[in-house]
Amino acid sequence: MISDMRIHVDSERGCLNITVGGTWRLSPERPEEIQRALQLVNEPQITGVLIKEDGLSTWDSSLLVFLVQIVRSARERKIALDLQLSEGLNRLIALAFEVKSQQGSQRERHLPGFLEGIGEKVLSVFPRLTDFLEFLGDVVSALSRFVLGRATMRKQDFLSALHECSIQALPIVAVTNLLFGLILAFVGAVQLTQFGVQIYVAGLVGIGMLRVMGAVMVGIVMSGRVGASYAALLGTMQVNEEIDALTTLGISPVEFLILPRILALVLMVPLLTIYADLMGIFGGYLVGTIMLDIPPVQYLNATMSMVKFSHGLIGLVYATMFGFVIALAGCYQGLRCGRSAQAVGQATTTAVVHSIVGIIVMTAIITIICNVLGI
Repeated sequence: MISDMRIHVDSERGCLNITVGGTWRLSPERPEEIQRALQLVNEPQITGVLIKEDGLSTWDSSLLVFLVQIVRSARERKIALDLQLSEGLNRLIALAFEVKSQQGSQRERHLPGFLEGIGEKVLSVFPRLTDFLEFLGDVVSALSRFVLGRATMRKQDFLSALHECSIQALPIVAVTNLLFGLILAFVGAVQLTQFGVQIYVAGLVGIGMLRVMGAVMVGIVMSGRVGASYAALLGTMQVNEEIDALTTLGISPVEFLILPRILALVLMVPLLTIYADLMGIFGGYLVGTIMLDIPPVQYLNATMSMVKFSHGLIGLVYATMFGFVIALAGCYQGLRCGRSAQAVGQATTTAVVHSIVGIIVMTAIITIICNVLGI
């Protein structure tokens, strides 16, 4: 208990003398002498620190934490330090300073200033770009080996990835796209009903969903659901050194872990997009037939006459590229994750952000290409 904890602090001729003894037990309350010692060690007049024990019986981590704080402050100020402690305490203190912070851990975080932060971001662009291009080259090489039938990819991994990004994603894809079809129909009806041409709501919803919005909604949903999952899974494997073990055994992590996930997303996102398009059109159908009093047969005929087959093909191109972008972002962040729990969380968040940004950029690029080609 605190009443059994003994600590004596005094300063003489610039030397801080700390004597610990008694029984040290973890407690929310700290004696005033502990606070005084932590303050004195940072005073300018202190040029040396002496720590010794006198009648120390039992102790726990509270004593070790206190001693490490004193030793760290003394080392940071580069003042003389004399430890007259038992062998066990000396070894634990030495071990505390030998173990370095994990990459991405809280202790190694540094909050730069505004200009310093801008400079760090600018200087880190080219190394990151080079690293990403190297990763992209490994992925392309793995895809070429897969086409030639020489990739070290297990069939069960591919089937598991297919299941994760297909059947399990159907409910959320259905709900989001059904509601988006309803919203799109309501937004169009606000203007079209003023001119008495509410039948064009069918074309608005059909073209909007098939051409781009169905693929975009699926891409955003899969970014948060599957892209984050890939980053977290591979990041955890990086922390547990499982990826290092594969490399040591001569197994390519890109072919063994990343290739089946990329293929699964590239294959399933277009299929999910077709499902999403149908759900979005059904949402517009509900608004048109129930709210706008359009006959069901007339609504369906208008949809089929206004929506061209090419709109669906363009939507599938969007979806295929979105699947590749999501898988690439999630796997890249997971494979380049630091070796700490916090780094895994950062990699997961970054994967989702990069996936959504990549979807927006890819949407703009494909839209411009389609406009230039007139399709």
